[in-house]
Amino acid sequence: MLGKKRILTGDRPTGRLHLGHYVGSLRNRVRLQEEYDCCFIIADLHMLTTKNSREEIDQTADNARGMVLDYLAAGIDPNKSTIFLQSAVHETYELALLFGNLITVPRLVRVPSIKDMARAAMIDVEAIPFGLLGYPVLQAADILLPRAHLVPVGKDNQPHVEVTREIARR
Repeated sequence: MLGKKRILTGDRPTGRLHLGHYVGSLRNRVRLQEEYDCCFIIADLHMLTTKNSREEIDQTADNARGMVLDYLAAGIDPNKSTIFLQSAVHETYELALLFGNLITVPRLVRVPSIKDMARAAMIDVEAIPFGLLGYPVLQAADILLPRAHLVPVGKDNQPHVEVTREIARR
């Protein structure tokens, strides 16, 4: 793997994957593992920012296991790629806490996707919890801890990657 650029991407274990996941990203991930050092995160901490009822939390372990099985069934090869559970990497918590001191609350409030995520989760935008507001900070820890070179994300997460760049510069 030495010399290959590293990619970090993943999913929140909010339920079972479906054909849309395969067409939208899994198929591409299988291809990418041939030319990149791929890290696939099961982002259970991120899930808690919008899916935190007792029932949803109780389903997390089963959803995460199912997601790994779906990754393997789609062709993700654990001999070529790393699949990991976000909450199992304790350095993620530590780094996110430190990074939280490098960015201001007003900057996080200006991240447009945070309000969009709140609305999608039916959370009043005037009552956004700290965890959701800090989502980009946690994502910065996810990205910078494994020193990812590339982070394929949708348009909704592009502002989070910019926050990561700002934190990295600091």
